Amino acid sequence: MLCLSLAVGACADKDKPGGEGTATAAFNAGLTEVVNPSTATGGTLKLASAHDVDSWDPTRSYVTAVYNLQRLYVRTLLTPDAKPGADGLKLVPDLATAAPEISADKLTYTFKLRDGIRFEDGSAITAKDVRHGIERLFAQEELSGGPTYLIDQLDQGQHYPGPFADKNGLKSISTPDDKTITFKLAEPFADFPYLLAMGVAAPVPAAKDTGAKYGDKPVSSGPYRFETIDPGKEAVLVRNEQWDRATDTVRKALPDRIELAVGTAPDEIDRQLLDGDLDADAGQGGVQSASQPKVLLDPVLKARADEPTTGFVQYAAMSTAVKPFDDVHCRRAVQYAVDKTTVQTARGGPDAGGDIAGAMLPPGIPGHDPSLDPFQTRSGKPQPDKAKAELTACGKPDGFETVIATTNSPKASKTAEAIQAALATVGIKARIDASDPSIYARSVVGSPSNVHTKGYGLIMGAWSADFPTGYGFFPTLIDGRLILPSGNNNYAELSDSAINALIDRARDTTDPAEAAKLWSQVDAAVMDSATMLPLTYDKVLNYRNPRMTNVFVNQYYGMWDVTALGVA
Repeated sequence: MLCLSLAVGACADKDKPGGEGTATAAFNAGLTEVVNPSTATGGTLKLASAHDVDSWDPTRSYVTAVYNLQRLYVRTLLTPDAKPGADGLKLVPDLATAAPEISADKLTYTFKLRDGIRFEDGSAITAKDVRHGIERLFAQEELSGGPTYLIDQLDQGQHYPGPFADKNGLKSISTPDDKTITFKLAEPFADFPYLLAMGVAAPVPAAKDTGAKYGDKPVSSGPYRFETIDPGKEAVLVRNEQWDRATDTVRKALPDRIELAVGTAPDEIDRQLLDGDLDADAGQGGVQSASQPKVLLDPVLKARADEPTTGFVQYAAMSTAVKPFDDVHCRRAVQYAVDKTTVQTARGGPDAGGDIAGAMLPPGIPGHDPSLDPFQTRSGKPQPDKAKAELTACGKPDGFETVIATTNSPKASKTAEAIQAALATVGIKARIDASDPSIYARSVVGSPSNVHTKGYGLIMGAWSADFPTGYGFFPTLIDGRLILPSGNNNYAELSDSAINALIDRARDTTDPAEAAKLWSQVDAAVMDSATMLPLTYDKVLNYRNPRMTNVFVNQYYGMWDVTALGVA
């Protein structure tokens, strides 16, 4: 077999462990192939991030890049396969021996656990540990912030407060022995397996559960354990000697050590990447605008870059609880006023910034309708006359004042500034209030009371599907029954009975084609409410250090699969 590579590294036969084919190091080669395949172990993978993670506790994180990192130290019953292309969207057994046994009525899911799976302290991972990991999600007063889909499916009117307050546990989960765990649903739900591949379903040993402090040093069930976690500075993972490669068909676990530097300035991350001192940006948010031409115009550097469509939609939510956005005409005024071409340019242009969005549901999710564009904004041009007519209709002919909430990352700041400038042309004066990304989602805009107090009219966000279906994308953003006092993601506080009913119909539909049609209708209804301002469907330009091996984009996350990466 011929192996072509521009970087030093071992060739891997695709029929042997560690290889899924070869790819010449070329621009976007990592989108569909494995760049620089290798089975060589050892070395230190060096990562950096401008901002800290939201939480290392898998129950509390709601950031895609952290989901990717989680798979280094936690395992779940099922997990996305670590492969490029469409294969990466498939779930495969992880802690489980096989796919679940599903009852004829589609209500009961039974899993058997593998032999030889252990936590970092050497104790066996049992069905009760998986159960405890799931049950702690229900302690929302203490452990908020993560996705709550499992609460929706498994509580079933029990009003379970979590294992710290109720030792009897969830009635919908049974663990008849250490190797068996069974879930009993109240009604069929085709997407249920996806929920068990999320970090919130990772096993946690009850004896080591420190509640809200668990994220300070979570117990590893994966190939790596934390040596140190120094918030705001660094996190270091080293090999978990209790992990047995024979029990894990997914993770390559090639480096001996993984170092993540936190708080590195974005431009400095770019410099270290291009100088070869850093292997990858942990957040994989793309190089900064100053570095983009350096990469794209230099054939050698460009061959070391991938430009994936991340699955994220960049958007702004308009809070229906903050005046004057309780009036649909004021919300429509913003829809028409924003110059999306300027926004696209601020984010890096058509290449590194993404495609202009006309609706919320992104490409790649069943139900995405490329023709859905009710405010005719895909041209990118603002429509000031229509914006001013809507301002008159909402009783604000001369405009109004509002606040834009955003993070202080460079791209987010430039995006908010582009929106601010466009709104000013029709008389809407918007002040920008920027926060650190590590606290933004949970405590700044994730707290409705804080949103109301600060007067956040427009809330900048980025969202991708938690799993590749309409249900994996939409409910947390728009279901009025999921508005939370903290860790809230329905920033618009949208609560529409017709939309909620459509969500229920789509969720309960087991025919994928019919479900996709219903999610299209949900998207149209959300756009009709004008509460969500879609901006771009994200693309990012990520540079890979040529010494990295096994580099490919896992479509499940829209980023390089960190569990596969090695260093030559």
